Amino acid sequence: FTCLGLPRLLNIDIGTLEAKFYELSRAFHPDFYQNKTDSEQAISLGNSALLNTAYRTLKDPIQRAEYLLRLEAGSAKDIRTSPPADLFEEILALQEDLEEYRSAQADQNQAGLEQLRARLTADRDMLEQRQREMESRLFELFAKWDSLQGRQSQAQQADPHLREDKDAVLKEMREVFSNRTYLRNIVNDLVATTA
Repeated sequence: FTCLGLPRLLNIDIGTLEAKFYELSRAFHPDFYQNKTDSEQAISLGNSALLNTAYRTLKDPIQRAEYLLRLEAGSAKDIRTSPPADLFEEILALQEDLEEYRSAQADQNQAGLEQLRARLTADRDMLEQRQREMESRLFELFAKWDSLQGRQSQAQQADPHLREDKDAVLKEMREVFSNRTYLRNIVNDLVATTA
């Protein structure tokens, strides 16, 4: 955010981001420093690399949110070791289906295999729908975060509840990211097993 001169918001104007990136790219591009000292060339190269990383991170809304979460509250990629509570039973049934499918593959039981594959495909569709719902919730939280940031910048005096509100949004974002990562791992396992 600092590198590109942007506020810590989750909904940013991509056009503004690109304009800033290209403006700074021209200023830091190593080609413009070919006739400079070795240290100036190294600084240019480092600045250019940092700028590219910042741009890639901020361009993608999920990477942007994960980065902001790391800045504000620590790691965003904590992987759950247990299923989200509201999916606990479905995940247990899915894991049983996966084991049954693996056994049917080993036994070369084609009739049971196709039936299980259909059930696993339905399970994958359900989990992918849950992932889409989680992403939708993330975008709602992005708007909430941005609203809180706006409230902070407009406040005439310190708002004692603002930090609590921001922490609550960050906590929920972390939880959604954690659940999303867990589900993505399950879906990847499903895809790999049934491929």
